Amino acid sequence: MTQTNTPRAWTESPHSRCQFYRSMCSLPTVIDPTTGRITMRAGFVGAVMMPTELAQRVKTSLDLRGVAPLSIVGHPRAEMWTFLVRADIRPIGDPAEVARLWKARVVAIRDGDIALPSPVADPLMVRTWVSPATSAFRPSGAVVIECALSILRQIGQ
Repeated sequence: MTQTNTPRAWTESPHSRCQFYRSMCSLPTVIDPTTGRITMRAGFVGAVMMPTELAQRVKTSLDLRGVAPLSIVGHPRAEMWTFLVRADIRPIGDPAEVARLWKARVVAIRDGDIALPSPVADPLMVRTWVSPATSAFRPSGAVVIECALSILRQIGQ
């Protein structure tokens, strides 16, 4: 009697996802040993977080300009998106522009931890990919901020 091995479905783990983020996307990810969440330290890669409605407009504008691929993390419960960007955001000198971004809840993340989606089931839907990281390309953070400001000016905010 011969025994056959039935193929097992390939399942992704936080470890394999973290390895993918490191090797294919050049993201300096680690797994938090306590929570199992995948995070990375801002530095070489930064982030720009904004409300979903504004973020959708920014994404469309960047898509039309050919800025791709975009890596965007969605936070469904908070109704926010986070664009992963090159960390080239400079301080904005115009107080009116700073106020415009503040009022619109646009945040540049240049320091600290950035959490990424994990393959582990998330019953709270804390993080998901809107546009998954697939390569090492990151748009300029300064361009993402300027695009958001341009849209905010157009809509009178």
